[in-house]
Formats: sequence, C-alpha cells, structure tokens
Amino acid sequence: MTEKDENMVFVGKKPTMSYVLAVVTQLGKGQNEVRIKARGQSISKAVDVVEIVRNKFALDLKVANISIGTDVLEIEKEKINVSRIEITVRK
Repeated sequence: MTEKDENMVFVGKKPTMSYVLAVVTQLGKGQNEVRIKARGQSISKAVDVVEIVRNKFALDLKVANISIGTDVLEIEKEKINVSRIEITVRK
C-alpha cells in the first residue's frame, strides 16, 4: 500500500459511521490529509462523512479540495455513466 492509498477512504454500502471511524483513524495515525472517494448513490454518504468528521471529531479540519466527474463503466457489454466525487480534507 502506498502513502497515497493509506490516506484514502472509499465510501460504499457500509454504515456512515464506519467511514467516519476510518477517516478519524487516519487522522489519528498522523495523516495531515485524507481523501474520501465515492461513486453513484454513495456520494451523499461521502458528504455526510466529511461533515460528521468536521463537526464532531476534528473541528480544525478543512475541506482542501472537491473533485467531481463521471466514470464510464462497461457492465455486460453496456456502457453506463456513473458520477464520482473526491473530497480532500486537511488539518
């Protein structure tokens, strides 16, 4: 696992607090920056994760960058567009 992978949290179908714990753990290990990534319906959960961490656990945390885009996935020979977001938070 590279340093880039260590400070990344991929948001999916688990409960929101699982991802909050993952971000807080990364910050507790000394990471100054954590990237939260999500696609599709998990985008709103990623935003919730960032807001919970900022408002309840790391009050000094700032949103450094927000990147949005569209990924093209090929599922069963059909191409579909899936929205994605990457939120970078920094101490």
